Amino acid sequence: MSKQHVTPVPASTLMLVRDGDTGLEVFMVERHHQIDFATGALVFPGGKVSKADYEPGIRLRCENASHFNELELAVRVGGIREAFEECGVLLAHDAAGTGLVSAKRALGLEHYRKKMVDGDVTMLEFLLKEDLILLPESLVPFAHWITPPLAPKRFDTYFFIIEAPADHIALHDGHESVDSEWLSPARVVEEGDAGRRIVMFPTRLNILKLGRSSTVAEALANARANRVVTVLPEMIKREDGPYLKIPEEAGYDISIYPVPAGRG
Repeated sequence: MSKQHVTPVPASTLMLVRDGDTGLEVFMVERHHQIDFATGALVFPGGKVSKADYEPGIRLRCENASHFNELELAVRVGGIREAFEECGVLLAHDAAGTGLVSAKRALGLEHYRKKMVDGDVTMLEFLLKEDLILLPESLVPFAHWITPPLAPKRFDTYFFIIEAPADHIALHDGHESVDSEWLSPARVVEEGDAGRRIVMFPTRLNILKLGRSSTVAEALANARANRVVTVLPEMIKREDGPYLKIPEEAGYDISIYPVPAGRG
């Protein structure tokens, strides 16, 4: 009997970037060693889109929500929620204001982070209680990856890039993530290649793609100019071992990548 394929779960990932002293930097978190996916890996903040992210009432709490269909809006809401839960960055403004909430306002909402992680408060309840409006258009599409069919856990992951709010303090939550750093793309690759940190295949390739830009402005412009092509890696076998194949038109430097021993 052939193995039944697992249906991919929609997920959202945010690449928060800033201009550092030595160039472009991206915010990375280290996954908790006791969770059941990407244990100990260096990743971008993000996670599964929840049922609550699809609540119809959220449309009334999103700026320019009519620009997105149900899924498009839900993955953006999920990404904004994950950024707030995991690192305290809130991509929203007060209903009576514009721009982003101030750092002081965001700090005053910190107590909601754990409540949202624990499922005690939904995004819609949070928005209504605090009279906030989300900014889904601030998330610029960067990539779209789907976990291969035979994997025990599968995700349909939408990667977005956004300039980190200058005055919001990005800090890991201590639950799903246990450490966080602002790193240059080159440093992330170096850490992974040296074996000092676990950098998964999709993370590595998207970091390399991000590394083509030297500033936030350039990274955002490149993301807006490039068409996002869905990547569903295909496992192929060669005489020298297994390889992962991805579409050439997806815009990465390589389309066939050797699978490192003991890694996916």
